[in-house]
Amino acid sequence: MTNTATLNRPPLASPPAQRAPLSVQTLIDQALLTTVFQPIAQLDCGLIYGHEALVRGPLGSALEYPDALFSAGREEGLSNELEVHCAMQAIADWSRLKLPGRLLLNMSATALSSAVSEGVAQDRLFVCEDHGICASRLMIELTEHERVADIESLRRAIAVLRRKGVGIALDDFGDGRSSLRLWSEIQPDIVKIDKYFTHDLPDHAEKLQTFRALLQLAETFGAQLVAEGIENAEELRVLRDLGVAFGQGWLIGRPSRDGAREALSGARDVLSSSEIAVLPELRRASSNGVTAERLMMEAVTVTAETTHEQLFRVFNAHEDLHAIAVLNAGQEPVALIDRAQFINRWAKPFFMDLYGRHSCTLFANPTPLIVNADTGIEALTTVLTSADQRYLREGFIIVREGRYLGLGTGEQLVRSVTEARIEAARHANPLTFLPGNIPISQHIGRLLTSGREFVAAYADLNHFKPFNDEYGYWRGDEMIRLVARVASNHCDSQRDFLGHVGGDDFVMLFQSADWEQRCEQIVNGFNELARNLFDAAALQAGGIMAEDRHGDMRFHPCTTLSIGAVRVSPGSLQRAEDVASAAATAKRHAKHEALSVYVMAA
Repeated sequence: MTNTATLNRPPLASPPAQRAPLSVQTLIDQALLTTVFQPIAQLDCGLIYGHEALVRGPLGSALEYPDALFSAGREEGLSNELEVHCAMQAIADWSRLKLPGRLLLNMSATALSSAVSEGVAQDRLFVCEDHGICASRLMIELTEHERVADIESLRRAIAVLRRKGVGIALDDFGDGRSSLRLWSEIQPDIVKIDKYFTHDLPDHAEKLQTFRALLQLAETFGAQLVAEGIENAEELRVLRDLGVAFGQGWLIGRPSRDGAREALSGARDVLSSSEIAVLPELRRASSNGVTAERLMMEAVTVTAETTHEQLFRVFNAHEDLHAIAVLNAGQEPVALIDRAQFINRWAKPFFMDLYGRHSCTLFANPTPLIVNADTGIEALTTVLTSADQRYLREGFIIVREGRYLGLGTGEQLVRSVTEARIEAARHANPLTFLPGNIPISQHIGRLLTSGREFVAAYADLNHFKPFNDEYGYWRGDEMIRLVARVASNHCDSQRDFLGHVGGDDFVMLFQSADWEQRCEQIVNGFNELARNLFDAAALQAGGIMAEDRHGDMRFHPCTTLSIGAVRVSPGSLQRAEDVASAAATAKRHAKHEALSVYVMAA
């Protein structure tokens, strides 16, 4: 029997022909590549500085984006030809759009050197008159950061371009392949900083320090910086306030075929605002670059062949020596002899007769502390808390590459660590890790310079000394950290600056419009949580009996917080110390009048 279902079924369609993958040569020959332009803005005024030209392959194809496109170009041996073609097309597309500013073209050092040496740059690439533009409006972004094989060829190529007025930029500096030497060698006009350093910049003090260092380098080399990858208002505000000249990223403008006449509204709002950024501060103590070598004193040495009798004469001739190092033939330390211990032994009866001709290593310390000259002071702080306190008494030996340089003393180490910690505390309070006096003053200065209104608030604890005396410093420190924690929770980290002057004194610099409500929340939040630090008897009584500042026993209510705030209008105060003084006055009013928050005008 015939299967009618089979007879009536339509014939199977032939499978669609497999579309051959596009080649880079085909894209070039058939003009299938397009250019999109991403704007770069001036961060001091918000105007468009120029556009970076970015190539795109056919929409939806495997070669749509640059990474895949240029990888395929390398496989086909067309790297240089592809780069030159993209640059020429970008110039033509850009000239038709009549966009403002400069055009930045991506090229590798290899392709650029080749194009110039073969005459392509002179004959075709930078004959801009054909497009009605000046060569001085063009800038080459060097994208090849790995070791340049022929730096002389690159220099010659750059010299040719500079004579035409073409600028030079270094792309993605800091991406792990970038070269500080290349920056120095080619002296670019612009250095674009990799987006890694921009991402979450307001929350990373080390990135901010990197930008500061790069700004110093740029000033040294006569360049300007472009911060790449700006995606939010906080990043842009920090970069603007740091003094970075230019910015690029999705907040400013996305790549498009038409480019941009102005930055996006979100970026314009930030750049036109007088509100300043709260710059992240490093939260660790710094030794300010002091190393073990800075502690070093030059001192005579002895060898294992030196006898006790000879050693005594050496100590006698050098009364300032606290110890003497014993070296081997290679000038490497093998032991250390403490002066006080040796003299004590020498003074004992019969020591000279018994040990005078013996090697000085007999009673020496064979395991002295040996540190490299480049060791930072902070790394040596373990000596201060070590169970083996002889290191503080006899000191330590300082070496470079294993060879003896000199001696350091425990006294010098204690003094240097103390000085470093005091200096660090001016930058960051060691108890709360909040910014200290110097960052507070710097931020007030920036607020005054900005010309915007702000509020300076001074917070202080009421009846803290009796609490500290009653419960001890440990619980007192807990209460101070509580102030820091509560205040941090109610300050806007992007707009409000919180600093710790010292003790129980805190400074808050508000740009938030709801600053008064925040102050009330801080006071109420602290007053509630601080009760947990008192024992049950004190809570029931409402306070504690303790000596006052005159030594008289009296009743003190539970510790609370007071805040004095001063509105600082533009031009009302000129110096940071004037602001601090006004805030302190407001704080005294708050305490004397038993107010949670006292507000006054500057």
